[in-house]
Amino acid sequence: MNRYWVLFLTALAPIIWGSTYLITTEMLPAGMPLTLAVLRALPAGLLLLLFLRQLPQGIWWLRVIILGVLNFSLFWWLLFISAYRLPGGVAATVGAVQPLIVLFLSRWLLNSQLSRISIMAAFTGIFGVAILLLTPSARLDLTGIIAGLFGALSMAAGTVLSRRWQPPVSALTFTSWQLTAGGLVLLPFALFFEPTLPSLSMLNLVGLSYLTLIGGALTYALWFRGLAILGPSSVASLGFLSPMSAVILGWMWLEQQLTPLQFIGMLVILLSVWVSQRTERKLALKITQQVA
Repeated sequence: MNRYWVLFLTALAPIIWGSTYLITTEMLPAGMPLTLAVLRALPAGLLLLLFLRQLPQGIWWLRVIILGVLNFSLFWWLLFISAYRLPGGVAATVGAVQPLIVLFLSRWLLNSQLSRISIMAAFTGIFGVAILLLTPSARLDLTGIIAGLFGALSMAAGTVLSRRWQPPVSALTFTSWQLTAGGLVLLPFALFFEPTLPSLSMLNLVGLSYLTLIGGALTYALWFRGLAILGPSSVASLGFLSPMSAVILGWMWLEQQLTPLQFIGMLVILLSVWVSQRTERKLALKITQQVA
């Protein structure tokens, strides 16, 4: 399949993830982040398992649990802590260090080439997110910042290990395993720390269905498929599109105002993604020529 088509499909994942804040605040019950995370992951994973009828074998049981924790359970838990203790702009900016972490972990765990241009592009993306989201009055909280950094590290490690441990199954099956494992690990924490889920309205059910089927099963299948084809360094930079998507959706549906500075931030993010993809493509061609 054409690289640009794969890139487009993979980019749909973080773009759709950008709608999570809008769906959560406008369509779902408040104050139940762990329960909603379980409902986002576990039903999607179980439905896919029921449809695909394929379970992990041997060492893959342990690997799937590790990846489920890194990509879902631990990541979402730390993300919620960061989001609750920090303003949205600060939390998103802290989380934007993930592509930079992926570059260094890929060098360490996958022996990937580390380009100075890729590093500069990652820093540029972080700067773009900061321009897009940070306000002069944004407050800082040490616990929230630490949670955000470790959340980014968790997702980055899960991304790189998902490539290192190439699964012997399709991306959809791989997604079902991780969603199920991540949801099962989160379930006891949700039951212990949060109240019973109230009766859900039709609006709640529509929002949950969207997060489960579209924001969960579909997007992570696209993400892991792109990861297997393009590699962690190429895929990680697409994560900068998520906060940009969230801001655009807030402008379209919540009538939030956009400033000229925010438009500049969007352009900086797009420039960062373009430079990163161009650099990674050149590195991939160089490696192919060396092998040939």
